[in-house]
Amino acid sequence: MDALKLISQAHLKEDVPEFNIGDTVKVHVWIREGERERVQIFEGTVIARAGSGIAETFTVRRLSYGVGVERIFPIHSPNVKEVEVTRHGRVRRAKLYYLRDRVGRAARVKEKLRK
Repeated sequence: MDALKLISQAHLKEDVPEFNIGDTVKVHVWIREGERERVQIFEGTVIARAGSGIAETFTVRRLSYGVGVERIFPIHSPNVKEVEVTRHGRVRRAKLYYLRDRVGRAARVKEKLRK
């Protein structure tokens, strides 16, 4: 089991930014279309984080043309090029699944005031 932990720690990214539930992030993801590769940006609110170590994931939700879209990203995946935090949210829950039932202004998260 210790050998498995060592192998998984070798694949951990060091440049993962600090972000929490409620933050608005831009996730830069490598997309492969045939022979071409490009970077696609998925921007939304982090509604959940799960797992630990190499298997840690986070869920990002946004509204696209009035339809809620959620994507789950592994933090240490090589397909995730960068996670850019644009806004820090002030929340009191570990999971923001209640935002799924809300639309428009009701789905907003207050901004955390930084000192």
